[in-house]
Amino acid sequence: NAAARLNGMSYSAFIAGMNEKGLELNRKVLADLAVHNPNTFAELVKSIQK
Repeated sequence: NAAARLNGMSYSAFIAGMNEKGLELNRKVLADLAVHNPNTFAELVKSIQK
């Protein structure tokens, strides 16, 4: 939730965007990605915002 907001997107919009794009990553994977690979997480958010 916080990582999505840091990248300019609400958590609910982020999850909705993932569903629209057909991305299936669970919350544990997303949290791990946000903590250990913040640049990759930011790119994921950008790809969903398009």
